[in-house]
Amino acid sequence: MMNRRDFFRTVGVGAAATVLAGNLRSAQAAATRKPNVVLILIDDFGWTDLGCFGSKYYETPNVDRLAAGGMKFTNGYAACAVCSPTRAAVMTGRYPARLGVTDWIRSRFQGGRIPADKKNPSGFVGNGAVQCPKNALWMESDEITIAEVLKPAGYVSCHIGKWHLGADDWYPEKQGFDENFGGCDYGQPPSYFDPYKNKRLANIPTLKPRKEGEYLTDREGDEAANFIRANKDKPFFLYLANYAVHTPIQGKKDLVAKYKNKPVTNQKNATYAAMVESVDDSVGKVMAVLDELKIADNTLVIFSSDNGGLLGPTNNKPLRSGKGYPYEGGIRVPYIFRHPGVIKPGTVCKTPVISVDFFPTICKAAGVALPSGRTIDGEDLTGLLTQSAALKRKAIYWHFPHFRGRIMPYSIIRQGDWKLIKRYAGKPEFELFNLAKDLSEKQDLAPDMPDKVKELDANLAAALKAQGAKIPRANPNPKPPKKKREKK
Repeated sequence: MMNRRDFFRTVGVGAAATVLAGNLRSAQAAATRKPNVVLILIDDFGWTDLGCFGSKYYETPNVDRLAAGGMKFTNGYAACAVCSPTRAAVMTGRYPARLGVTDWIRSRFQGGRIPADKKNPSGFVGNGAVQCPKNALWMESDEITIAEVLKPAGYVSCHIGKWHLGADDWYPEKQGFDENFGGCDYGQPPSYFDPYKNKRLANIPTLKPRKEGEYLTDREGDEAANFIRANKDKPFFLYLANYAVHTPIQGKKDLVAKYKNKPVTNQKNATYAAMVESVDDSVGKVMAVLDELKIADNTLVIFSSDNGGLLGPTNNKPLRSGKGYPYEGGIRVPYIFRHPGVIKPGTVCKTPVISVDFFPTICKAAGVALPSGRTIDGEDLTGLLTQSAALKRKAIYWHFPHFRGRIMPYSIIRQGDWKLIKRYAGKPEFELFNLAKDLSEKQDLAPDMPDKVKELDANLAAALKAQGAKIPRANPNPKPPKKKREKK
């Protein structure tokens, strides 16, 4: 595998050649400027949390307008039902199982202590019948991010909001980003109100307080607009990864009051609704500055979420369940792409797509080659976006080899309309659904279709092996369960 140092040595030579050639063809280069890229990734945002995806309670006029100006994917998926694995997949175009980041990464204040040798944990944990692989504490530095692959092509890059892919040595600025506002090892903000502190944490270490009481999502939108203005004359990559709508569920008082006076649907949390509207306002700021500077036509904008909506604050119906779970409510998320002149406005695509696809799609738009010497699991979506070609792959995959409360370790394959869930502990071992006929996953077909289960399980096992996935194993020395004390 080509490591990151070799990659930059190679592309550095190519970049220098490009600059020399560009000096000879400056007029032509100006006329064919590379497109800007804005990637907006909301945290814990459910599939039906937008008006354009069916919500009758939340108000999202700006994102709805974004969808009307581009393509909406109705079968868009996060690479994991929790955050860090999806974020690593987005940045690299590689499945979480290949990266070794298969669960959310523990921040230092949550016990994610960085070992002295700075080597990610290995081995298995668990005292029960099944042991699970240890999760990473960071995404390895040898992984090549979108910011790094775009840099030799002249892109300036900025990360805003949630990073959650490691502590100090693995912050965005150590992974290719030129600027970083708010990205650290936190998976959620201490508070959504400046100075962003709570009883346990004093602040967000990479975001200086600006105005006491200012709402974090508003601040993120301002930083995004400022970055775009400062870099309007060069190609830029903006990764706007809002902390919202993750817990703590906190909204601006005026917006909370607005939704308390609004008729509810199956979605009825006024504070969460206020957070959704603030996210929409943040998107509106980005779109407004692109229009103001007359660069919207040369900007690819992508909107999505890192996993499904959290049950309680929101409701994902008609999808089953929510964040963390293997059902559609945990992994299906909104997908919107807009690139005027490239993507026809108001189009809808039903083809299943997943977070690993962002990386190759952005590379294609920017005219840069994929990193050599490593597997990129994602597929370029340009053919779908331009309605000119179908995807080549036959299936997409998920791997969550961990216990989390009621959640048992699992893997998933979606192949066509078929979805198989495989559990490594608990019952049932397999669940099979036909999503075209049963979007809400109410009818498990596994008991009646053993041949289809066998076929999909074999395909899933082969894919996980190719990805180098760590599979839960039987515990060689399980401790017997504690006996319950009899009540006297």
